[in-house]
Amino acid sequence: MSSIKESAFKYLKNDLPAGLVVFLVALPLCLGISLASGAPFFSGLISGIIGGIVIGYLSGSKLSVSGPAAGLAALVLAAITNIGSFDLFLCAVLIAGILQILMSVARLGGIANYFPSSVVKGMLTSIGILIIAKQIPHAVGYEKEEKGNLTELVSFGSEDWHKLLEPLQHIQVGVFIICIVSILIMIVWEKP
Repeated sequence: MSSIKESAFKYLKNDLPAGLVVFLVALPLCLGISLASGAPFFSGLISGIIGGIVIGYLSGSKLSVSGPAAGLAALVLAAITNIGSFDLFLCAVLIAGILQILMSVARLGGIANYFPSSVVKGMLTSIGILIIAKQIPHAVGYEKEEKGNLTELVSFGSEDWHKLLEPLQHIQVGVFIICIVSILIMIVWEKP
């Protein structure tokens, strides 16, 4: 019993600061994704706790990071809208979870090999483009829309594509300088 306690607390001095950093990054991300999904804030907190603690513990991996996925925000919002309520959406998630557990017990994980990698890469690329597009108005200090969304500047099917350049006509110099300095710090930080 004592050897289990020793191994569990052996790296505690390194795990605590690492866990704190992950918590400080994941908490606002969980809240933001729940807001973008049209779900209650509390659901974002609960999913962050489950993803960070429960799944991390059950995975058995020494090195694992799990948490909110921004790409699911659009999917969750569409599902809640189409199903009609958040409670029914939770029921659908529960059923999907049960199906995943049954498929894992039946060792059906190999089905994933039949999905082309180009489909997965295309989905991740589109998520990245959407995230970048949503940040452009914030990067120049343009806050016309309540959500600050570049994709909301032009309505679907509209011919007014010049509105995409509207944030560039309202650049706030201080905000733009902070944005450029932050990007440069991220680029320099990654160099050895």
